Amino acid sequence: MTIGRGARDGAPPRADAPECREGPETARRPRPTGRDRPAIPGDTRRRLRLAGLASPAGRARAFTLETLADWSWSATTPGVDADVAGDVVLVVAELVANSVAHGGGPLELVLDATGTRLRIEVSDSGTLLPAPRRSHHPELPGGHGLFIVERVTDRWGVERHAWGKTVWAEVDAKRLAPGT
Repeated sequence: MTIGRGARDGAPPRADAPECREGPETARRPRPTGRDRPAIPGDTRRRLRLAGLASPAGRARAFTLETLADWSWSATTPGVDADVAGDVVLVVAELVANSVAHGGGPLELVLDATGTRLRIEVSDSGTLLPAPRRSHHPELPGGHGLFIVERVTDRWGVERHAWGKTVWAEVDAKRLAPGT
């Protein structure tokens, strides 16, 4: 686990922010089809405000599925490893669930894609740093979330902020679309 110095843009998620903020570089465009469809997105970032939602994990999963489809990284896209795409959705659900259980509830989900990796970030106002349970016992309830995150991602860590923390995980792009 690594601990960073803070958010990339240095500011906490705003409670009054729209549900999904997209700048010109991440604006939704019509989905390309066939040969025009890129195998890996360019530098793209999407945000979803989760603060105050009744079902943040469900909304985060739906947002992730939609975003992966927009970026041509969905489980149904030819050339994409469906298991890895499914793992991305699972990691989002686990990080959001951990935030609900241990961090006071999620504030924001960020999906940040480059040609080399997909980064998942879940921010909350909690100060307790996550740590996977050692002596993992699959037969016991609870404590499996970070074990799963650790197993299915290439890297994960935590960034502390004055207002809380961001737990992040990364999946290498070559695992999502191995033929590229």
